[in-house]
Amino acid sequence: MEISPTANPPVCRIMNFGKFRYEESRKEKMARKHQSSAIVKEVKFHANVEDHDYVTKLRHVTDFLDKGHRVKTSLMFRGRENEHRELGYNLMSRMIKDCESLGAPESPPKMFGNNLVVMMRPMKGVAAAKAEGAKSHNPAPPSRPPASPIPVPPPSVP
Repeated sequence: MEISPTANPPVCRIMNFGKFRYEESRKEKMARKHQSSAIVKEVKFHANVEDHDYVTKLRHVTDFLDKGHRVKTSLMFRGRENEHRELGYNLMSRMIKDCESLGAPESPPKMFGNNLVVMMRPMKGVAAAKAEGAKSHNPAPPSRPPASPIPVPPPSVP
């Protein structure tokens, strides 16, 4: 088996080819096992959502983006809401603006039937920095308070 063909002279190694193929297949299997698939979470809105409901759903979106998941936000128009689609576009642009520090839209809001859909992807550095910060954050064990540098004399009794 040729290890380094560009070296002068080329470096070769004598080995069992069957064993080599087996080890390579094990490496590939472990690589597939440890890779993470992109998880897509969905949050649904309506055009006439109240502020408290909006804030709650926005918190869910930010939590998902914080964990590194992609988020599909959909807004469904029902009945007369179809006549005022600008309300839905305004709500989606507000949601995108509120999440801009954690994620970015993959494309502008698009209509699919009666649904207005936006796919959000997490920012590359945010989730990695949070994961790294959680790993490196090992608080020091509690210790006793430092001894007083100046000795305090006991109180005198008259």
